Amino acid sequence: MSDAAASTPPGPVQGPRRYRNAETMLATADPVWQAAGANGLIGIKVDSESNNRLIVRETGHEFANMVSCAYLGLNNHPQIAAGAVDALTESRSTWLVTSTTRIRHNLLVRLEEELGELFGAHILPGASCTALTMGILPLVASGHLDGVSDGTGGGPRVMVFDRFCHFCMAYVKPICADESLVLNCPHNDLDFLEDVCRKYPRVAYVADGAYSMGGAAALDGLLELQDRYGLFLCIDDSHSLSIMGERGEGFVRSRLEMNPLTVIVSSLGKGFGTGGGIAMLGNREQFEFLHRHAGPVGWSQNVALPLVGASLGSAALHRSPELGRLQTKLNHNIELFDELLPTTFAGNGLPVRRVDVGDADRAVKLSAQLFERGFYSSAVFFPIVPKGEAGLRLMLRADMDEHLITEFAGHVKELTADL
Repeated sequence: MSDAAASTPPGPVQGPRRYRNAETMLATADPVWQAAGANGLIGIKVDSESNNRLIVRETGHEFANMVSCAYLGLNNHPQIAAGAVDALTESRSTWLVTSTTRIRHNLLVRLEEELGELFGAHILPGASCTALTMGILPLVASGHLDGVSDGTGGGPRVMVFDRFCHFCMAYVKPICADESLVLNCPHNDLDFLEDVCRKYPRVAYVADGAYSMGGAAALDGLLELQDRYGLFLCIDDSHSLSIMGERGEGFVRSRLEMNPLTVIVSSLGKGFGTGGGIAMLGNREQFEFLHRHAGPVGWSQNVALPLVGASLGSAALHRSPELGRLQTKLNHNIELFDELLPTTFAGNGLPVRRVDVGDADRAVKLSAQLFERGFYSSAVFFPIVPKGEAGLRLMLRADMDEHLITEFAGHVKELTADL
């Protein structure tokens, strides 16, 4: 190498930042996170008696968890805890610690079969929704999930991501962009999406069913576009599994017939009450194909066997009348809260609510004030929500009593009276 070449400074190494910009995000968000930490709102260490009675051991401070996604309270259900113990006793193992592509425990196979019968789909389990999403979306983008019979696919699909789709889905944009064109769609903008479908013969739409920050997908319009243009739907419906549908199928699955152009990913760690995630698929070929090629889905960090056992216990509960009773109780609590404290999403039948205050510092202050009064509700701010739309997020649950909801709503109204 010449002396001149050796002394030449290296060129820029910064990436193109087409789909993420950590520098800008951290400059905006980290000061607010630090303020939340200074107010004791992150990293809280607790002992738990229930979702509604958490205790800070060092101070004795007691509070109700208003941000638990255990919408039916099943994370504390004795039948589900017993399922975890039974699986551990039967298997005498925490997990196999090997790729599920190679070896699957019969308990996991049983769970696939039981959830398949329960939800009317072919079920691919994974360690988390994120693992499933990261494994599946790139194969949708490349077009190979279409032609699984011969592995060739029908060619790449333009990937249209809803602006508000969950972070675990948006996180995969750069990988999808190595396979196909990636576009961002204004939230629930069916006109934008139809224009893309007219322009390109093969399109996939990536969105939530029930959104983690409130609201739902415009599902009827999406199904029309699927019927008209062959639109592929990739939907994360984690926030409605168990709480909607006669068997807890969720918002999306209870409103459509499964088909090869739809993949629904859901967490088992929310309404279902256990852990891990599932993908609902339209046919067995897709299951086998993803089992071989969906990367993180088949790696050795698979679903722990006690969680599989807990999920079998939850599946049994989903087949019993108790599911309907819990859904009814949840719906009653949602209606009560909407009556006491109407918000943007009042009346939509989903459990996620937001109290908008606008300013991020104000959201942190409000969360801190409520925590002092015995309620934890999380301050949400950019990039969790758009800039200028900070507020509180809370979730209604079936295991809340009316007094708790009424008291919490009263405190929020008092503390936001000047807004």
